[in-house]
Amino acid sequence: MERGEAYGFSAVMSGTFLLSCLLFAAINRRQRGPYMDEAFHVPQAQAYCHGRFLQWDPMITTLPGLYLASVGVVKPAAWLFGWTGSVVCSAAMLRFINLLFSAGNFYLLYLLLLKIHQKNKYADQCPGSDAFPVLTLRRVLLTQILLSNVFATLFLLRKP
Repeated sequence: MERGEAYGFSAVMSGTFLLSCLLFAAINRRQRGPYMDEAFHVPQAQAYCHGRFLQWDPMITTLPGLYLASVGVVKPAAWLFGWTGSVVCSAAMLRFINLLFSAGNFYLLYLLLLKIHQKNKYADQCPGSDAFPVLTLRRVLLTQILLSNVFATLFLLRKP
C-alpha cells in the first residue's frame, strides 16, 4: 500500500468509525432497551455473558458465534476496566460489539478489494483482458454504506 493510499484509507476509516460512533450514541440515547429482534438476541447474549452456555432460546435460528465473540470481548474489558453489574452485558454494550465488528468488516472489505485490484493489475498486462475498475477508497466507502442498514438507522432516529 502506498503512503498516500494509506493516509487516505486511515482518514476514511476514521471518519466512518466516528460517524458510526455518533449514530451509536444517538441510537442508544433514544432506544435503551432491546429493539426488534434484540428482544430475542440480547437475553441470549446475556445468558452467555453469565456463563449459561447450555441455555438456548428456541426462537433463535442463528449460530451462537456473535454471542461467544461478545463474551470474549466484554468479559476481558469488564475485568480490565473494573465494570460490574448491569453495564457489562447491557444492550448498549452488546451493540458496541457490533460497532467494533462493523469497523473490522470495513477493513476486511478494503483488503478484499485491494486483493481483487492487485489481481486485476496483472490481468491488465495481458492483452484482451477485461479487468474490474480501479479500486478507490470512494468505492470502499460506498460499498460499506450500501451494505449497512442505513435506512433502518435513519428510521429509528426520525422524530415521532
